Amino acid sequence: MYAVRWTMLGVAAVALAGCGSKTETHQTDTVVATGNAASAGSTSTSGVAAPASAGQSFANAAAASDAFEIASSQLAQQQASSPAIKKFAEGMIKAHTDSTAKLKSAASTASPAITPDPTLTATQQQKLDGLKALNGTAFDEAYATAQVEAHQQTLDALKANASNQGVPQPLRTFATQLIPTVTAHLNMAKSLAK
Repeated sequence: MYAVRWTMLGVAAVALAGCGSKTETHQTDTVVATGNAASAGSTSTSGVAAPASAGQSFANAAAASDAFEIASSQLAQQQASSPAIKKFAEGMIKAHTDSTAKLKSAASTASPAITPDPTLTATQQQKLDGLKALNGTAFDEAYATAQVEAHQQTLDALKANASNQGVPQPLRTFATQLIPTVTAHLNMAKSLAK
């Protein structure tokens, strides 16, 4: 099962790379999900993984993005040296906890209901593990860079999915309403990364 899950993440990365995303092809942590990515654990009767719906793909990617933001920001609370980084991280924990609740609510009202899977992608886990090995100024710099990258990817994905007719309306509304918040977070992260 785990082999299938990792294989599907690889397939998702290749599929997402072809969607015109600005991310590098080796990254699998974008929230861009337009129905081309395969869902881990979703199989057809032939044993071949069936493609996830656009809504499920988006919900999974958004949930993983929130989970990464929360986990990396909890690390920042412990390992950062900059008070500005710690304050930003505190805000990210609250904002992404709120975002997770809104995502679950929107996904549950979709028809059919969707259950977001917050499992980190391999790239997200690798970035988180890299942050765990750092402290002080080195952590601050790596965290700020990771926040800029993650928020840019999320913003791009929200914009793409807000108008994707393959995504259920409650999730499109969620994406649309989150765009201003993520834009503000991206701008704050950019100011920290200078």
